Amino acid sequence: MSGSKLLVFSNAVTGRDAEFNDWYDTKHLADVTAVPGVSSGARYEIAATDIPGQPAPAHRYLAVYELDGEPETVLAEFFRRARAGEIPLDETLDLTTVAMTVWRSR
Repeated sequence: MSGSKLLVFSNAVTGRDAEFNDWYDTKHLADVTAVPGVSSGARYEIAATDIPGQPAPAHRYLAVYELDGEPETVLAEFFRRARAGEIPLDETLDLTTVAMTVWRSR
C-alpha cells in the first residue's frame, strides 16, 4: 500500500467553468478513480482569500486522488488509458495549465 496522493491542479478554458465542472464531476473523476491503484478522489475549488505577500494562485481547481498502488504503475496506466481514449479529456480543460504531482507521507 503506497499511501501516496496524486494532486492535479487545473483550470477551465476561459468562460467555460460550468461545463468543465460538470464534465469533471460526472465523468472524469470516475474515469480516474477506475484506474487500478486509485482508491478515491475528491475535487476542490480555491477559496477566495487574501494572504499578504503571496501571489495570486495559478490554478482554480484541485483534485486529490488517494493511491493504494505504486505511483509509477498508477501513472503509467493513467497515461496509457488517456492515450487510448479510455480517459477522454474534455475541450473545457485548459491543458496549458494542468500540473500533476505525487506526494507521499513521511
